[in-house]
Amino acid sequence: MDLRRLEYFVAVAEAGSFSKAAAVLVMSQPALSQQVAALEQETGQRLLNRTGRGAEPTEAGLALLAHARAIFELAERARADMRERQLIPSGRITIGLPPRVAHAMTADLVERFRAEFPDAAISVEEGLSIRLREWLVAGRLDVAVLFDPPASPLLSIETVARESLVLMASTPLPSRIRLAEVAALPLVLPSKPNSLRQLLESEARPRGYLLKVVAEVDSIKTVLSLVARGVAATVLPASAIREWTHSTPPFMAAIHAPVIRNRLCIAVPKARPATRLSRSLVQLTRELCVQYYGDAVRVRKP
Repeated sequence: MDLRRLEYFVAVAEAGSFSKAAAVLVMSQPALSQQVAALEQETGQRLLNRTGRGAEPTEAGLALLAHARAIFELAERARADMRERQLIPSGRITIGLPPRVAHAMTADLVERFRAEFPDAAISVEEGLSIRLREWLVAGRLDVAVLFDPPASPLLSIETVARESLVLMASTPLPSRIRLAEVAALPLVLPSKPNSLRQLLESEARPRGYLLKVVAEVDSIKTVLSLVARGVAATVLPASAIREWTHSTPPFMAAIHAPVIRNRLCIAVPKARPATRLSRSLVQLTRELCVQYYGDAVRVRKP
């Protein structure tokens, strides 16, 4: 099908007359009529009803008009994509990562970003999810990875991975343990308003369980060190085992009754227009989050 003739047909259908369409297209009315007639011959359908007041699409014309608009929209998107690909984006973009996520995937993220955008710069800010959320809203960050963020009218939030929480200790544990039993154990946990602490409290409190927190420590490495020394147990997402650096591995038990899963999310400010840099950074971050946190770590049996 001749796309130029299709364009002429759309112009007439939208203008409602050959004379108006000819003026817009800067061509003579007879030439325009000839092109539309050729399209009708090509399609084997009468596409326009000529009236004294102008022209209006027939039933077949309306169907072709819908197809034509879709074709031209797709063509414009293709042209825009090709124009964008001609340009190598530059500038600086900033992403916020919680410490545990930053330790796991910053190197991969920066390396892959630099390979795709050699003329651009990336900054990585570390902080707790509650701080990163504030920085996003304040415009300090372009993108952030957050644990269990509350909904916000100012942010677009996408959940990219979920992990089950486990009990981790230096002494043997059953393969599964009830939340009621976890609450009765001496625990070392991050201090509020840490997102993991809030998640655990939100499940324990309505059930009447009071967590026995003997120490509050915000550094995960220090938490794991205390677990290794046998000071207390802790509750962490299963992938936190990657942070374990001690010679003897810990015991882990899956928490049930209820099963508690966190959410790992990517957030961007709604007020900030998306760019090729930001879209690509979100995609790279999404892929790495799934790679690192998409599969649950197996629970070690005693």
